[in-house]
Amino acid sequence: MIKSMTGFGHCEVTENQRKITVEMKSVNHRYLDLNIKMPKKLNFFEAAIRNFMKDYIQRGKVDVYVSYEDMSEDTMLVKYNSAIAAEYLKQLTAMAEEFNLENDIRVGALSRYPEVLTMEEQSMDEEELWSLLEKALKGACEQFVETRVREGQNLYNDLMDKLTHLEENVAKVEERSPEILAEYRQKLYDKVSELLGDKQIDEGRIATELVIFADKICTDEETVRLKSHIQTTKKTLNETESIGRKLDFIAQEMNREANTILSKANDLTVSNIAIDLKTEIEKVREQIQNIE
Repeated sequence: MIKSMTGFGHCEVTENQRKITVEMKSVNHRYLDLNIKMPKKLNFFEAAIRNFMKDYIQRGKVDVYVSYEDMSEDTMLVKYNSAIAAEYLKQLTAMAEEFNLENDIRVGALSRYPEVLTMEEQSMDEEELWSLLEKALKGACEQFVETRVREGQNLYNDLMDKLTHLEENVAKVEERSPEILAEYRQKLYDKVSELLGDKQIDEGRIATELVIFADKICTDEETVRLKSHIQTTKKTLNETESIGRKLDFIAQEMNREANTILSKANDLTVSNIAIDLKTEIEKVREQIQNIE
């Protein structure tokens, strides 16, 4: 089943009063471009996140937003730096002796000096944090893939309809080709008859002109290749792997064949069909740009 490159995923996981939320969305891109925004404390896991997501995504510009909340009460810790407190006390005592002042330093006053008491956030076990993050990533990625598959089904149905229409137009070109030759032979015969009057017409010369004309307008090779490309595209649409780039290349080849048919067209009907072919192929190419 094909996947669209447009997708959205969201998952929120809460355990032990800690919550991680992962939200992701994507648009078209030639390659996989992951843009991850998350709190600094989770930056350590960036490489692991990228490796994890590559199992779910092959192409597209993907924006990933990760948020983290710790609602527990034991996240902060007061740390006492005895060395800095001792240095402050030493210097204050020296000042009191030097200037003959009363040394009135109390614990409360000393504790307010910079760096004596500091607040530090307690570190969380990395394995526990990754376990929580991994669950959120998995939930978001699975939802993300589901939306891509759902949109991919719509793309599949639309492309199959367009490819069927292309096949119908190619068949019209093939049906029209012998009619063009017959009409040209009749016009040529009538013109020569008009010019020669009662004189005998050289059938060999007529046949030679027909061969030259047929060679100029012959599109047999182009229609055969175009039908082959259409069938290959239909077959590829049923593959399970990433097929976007392959389909884009095939679409370029289809457009080349349609251009050749149009350039060889010496008939209004075939010209109109070839223009319709080019228009429809361009629509196919636009839709293929959305496939992963």
